[in-house]
Amino acid sequence: MSRLLSSLGLAAALFGAAAAVHAETPRTAAPKEAQVYFIEPADGAVVGQTFTVKFGLKGMGVAPAGIDAPATGHHHLLIDLTEAPAMSLPLPMTDKIRHFGKGQTETELTLPPGEHTLQLLVGDKNHVPLDPPVISKKITVTVK
Repeated sequence: MSRLLSSLGLAAALFGAAAAVHAETPRTAAPKEAQVYFIEPADGAVVGQTFTVKFGLKGMGVAPAGIDAPATGHHHLLIDLTEAPAMSLPLPMTDKIRHFGKGQTETELTLPPGEHTLQLLVGDKNHVPLDPPVISKKITVTVK
């Protein structure tokens, strides 16, 4: 039993250390004129269940995750999020937060029928949103 408690204590300490590292993750400054936007679909578009999403970026370049190049970042697609993710932590990888860490600028997206919101957010080499965040306006699409 004491061995189990010792292991649990070690796990808690490691988790706490990992959380502290993430809490201290410095944010990369965004270029002053940086903008991210949707090339397609347009806001209000009616689309099939599988459709193409093209990402636009102005005032900075695209680089894969892990690449530390000035004035670059990579795309994250936020799907049906009601609250913005934490801007001071690496973005989690979920069904609602899609990572494009290879530097992709478009994707094929499949969603169930209904109304959905989409938003783009640029992250740095560590998936942390830039400071200030380079985030698109939220668009709505209706999936048939």
